[in-house]
Parts: sequence; C-alpha cells; structure tokens
Amino acid sequence: MRIANLSGRLVIISGAEAVDVESASGGRFSADPQAVYERWPEFLEWAAGSSPTTGVAFSADQLQPPTPCPRQVFAIGLNYHDHASEVGLVASEVPIVFTKFVSSFAGPTADVPHPGGEVDWEVELVVVIGAEARNVAEADAWDYVAGLTMGQDISERKTQHAGATPQFSLGKSFPAFSPMGPWIVTPDEFADPRDVALETVVNGVTMQSGRTSDMVASVAMLIASLSRILVLLPGDVIFTGTPAGVGLGMKPPRYLSVGDELVTRIEGIGEMRNRIVAGV
Repeated sequence: MRIANLSGRLVIISGAEAVDVESASGGRFSADPQAVYERWPEFLEWAAGSSPTTGVAFSADQLQPPTPCPRQVFAIGLNYHDHASEVGLVASEVPIVFTKFVSSFAGPTADVPHPGGEVDWEVELVVVIGAEARNVAEADAWDYVAGLTMGQDISERKTQHAGATPQFSLGKSFPAFSPMGPWIVTPDEFADPRDVALETVVNGVTMQSGRTSDMVASVAMLIASLSRILVLLPGDVIFTGTPAGVGLGMKPPRYLSVGDELVTRIEGIGEMRNRIVAGV
C-alpha cells in the first residue's frame, strides 16, 4: 500500500488515482496525514478489508511531505562506509544521531531556496515508525515500521561545520532542505525492504548510486539502538544516512547552484524532482 499527503489530506494511492481516506472510511479516520500513525494497525486492517473506492486523478505538484509533522526526527550520519571514506572520516559502529527540524520539510516537487554557501545533496531512505517502540530487539524491529519513503538531507556545509563542534542540525534545516515523498510504501510492497537501490541525479548526471544493504547500521539495528535509549513514537521518521557521491567528497568539491534540478530515486518508491531557486 502507498499512502500520501495530497494537498494536506491523507490519501491511498491506487495506480494513477488518489483515494481520500476520510471520505472512503466514512469519517472513521481523519484527513490529517500525520494522525494515522497513532492508529496504524487499525488503519491497516480497515484498508485491507475496505471495498474498492474510485479515486481522483492528481499531479505530483499536489503532493506534500507524507509525514508533515512527526514529533521526533532522527538523522544518521556516516552510515555508509564509502561515504565516510570520501569525506575523510571513519564510519562508526555506534550510530551518529542528529535531527532535521520539521520546518525544513518539503514535498517531492518543492522548490528549494538557495541560502548561499555550499549546498550539497544526500539521498536517504526514510523510515516511518508505526508503533511505540521501546527496547525493541533487532529481530523484531521491522514490526514497528509503518513504511518507507525517500528524503534528501540537503546540507549547507559552511553552516554545518561552523563553530567548535559541527552544527549538523542547523546546516541541514534551512527551508525546504528536507524534501520527502512522494509517498510512503508499506514494507510488504518490496521484494526485500532491507536492500533497495537509491540515487541522486543533478542536471541529468548521476552523482550518487548505492544500495541500502550497504548501510553500516541497518534499519533494524537503528530501531533497536534508538529504542534502547528513548521511546520511538508513531509517526516518527528516521533519515538513515547517505551513500558516497556527495559534492563535499568530490575533488574539487561541487555544490548545488540556482537553477539546478535535483532528482532523487529509490527503488520501489519512485522519484522526487526539486529545483534549486534563488533564496529570499
């Protein structure tokens, strides 16, 4: 199943059409795209047993972040060995965790204002939590996953590295620096949700190409590790890290400019297309 945020309303994507959940459920479930995760098992049961409903055609420009306001956002740094190597660092077996502020969330076709500085790309698989998780065993972790989507962890490197210690969260949270989408796909839709291809393309040139099976800490390991320390809440999101191919790692470094087209693709999910525009 694929669910999305269509102009602020929760929908199920059926082919090229969108089915409004509030209308189809007779008001049983809210139109709020974020609220559904509090009742995720109930929603899955309803969706599996509901009669087919005619949807409406839609355009990609109507899609907004599929999880628009999670209570907690986790982002993982240096979670691919090749990415750590390209920036001159060593991948850590202990997950490096920061956040991306929700005000940076944007839809899959949103324009990204360029704030100046060195703006970089980072394709990431994004995990959406479907049940409260505390002290979860790694073997059980996928039971707590509502679905997968994609995101760009866009980063302004000068801000990120300013100060005595890195400012990861600030450098990665300018407006529209967290485009997500185009929808959330439940794990059963994948041949193997632990191993999917992901890539970044800038102006038609492939910059990143990797597989999630190459992560240092897998999705299951991340959920187990985080839930040992804190409670993961329904609707929380985890940006799981990026493979090699970021602009910072190139020689010389290459960064995004106004007018660039940033295309993000993940196997089994789809693609996003974001344009870099002049900042305001």
